Amino acid sequence: MDAVDRASRDTGLGMRVLIAANRMKHPLDARTLARLAVRYADRGVVGFGLSNDERRGLARDFDRAFQIAREGGLLAAPHGGELSGPSSIRDCLDDLHAGRVGHGVRAAEDPRLLRRLAEQGVTCEVCPSSNVALGVYEKPSDVPLRTLYEAGVSIALGADDPLLFGSRLAAQYELAREHHGFTDGELAELARQSVRGSMAPGDVKGRLLAGIEAWLGGPVG
Repeated sequence: MDAVDRASRDTGLGMRVLIAANRMKHPLDARTLARLAVRYADRGVVGFGLSNDERRGLARDFDRAFQIAREGGLLAAPHGGELSGPSSIRDCLDDLHAGRVGHGVRAAEDPRLLRRLAEQGVTCEVCPSSNVALGVYEKPSDVPLRTLYEAGVSIALGADDPLLFGSRLAAQYELAREHHGFTDGELAELARQSVRGSMAPGDVKGRLLAGIEAWLGGPVG
């Protein structure tokens, strides 16, 4: 948290933290971590997640940890629907009451799940680069970004793990344009969805949304 504070001061960028438990560890570890995360909610912790290989560790095994986090005011944001299929996303919704889902791209295989995500306003954190790097899809054009978008699912494009995958945020928008035909207006809407689905304060969201509109209304190229 001290490092986040320093980086925020040095760059002028507002930063908040999501603490993630590890599916590969015991659920009791996750409960301990959830209690610790809640203790630091006033220092900038805004969410609680569940990472690592979703084929290991059932979501329901971590339900108590997520209950602790939610009762402490933290956003529930577990990973689901990347290395495992649509059922892992449903488990995140049913067992962990997710408000955001890390990845979630495999929802494209289940139209009913797509509708549910859209109706509940659950944001999927999508990183095409990592989906390809992990072999979920063969190439960027195979990532069902357009399917999620046209189904009305809220999308937050992200770089996932830049140190591991070498991806950057701008590159994900480039992939959306080059491989999925997203127009400037659609890219702007993707950016808006990222802002709306975030835990940023209202005034910060307002400034970011205004910046998106300024970009959209700016000169071409």
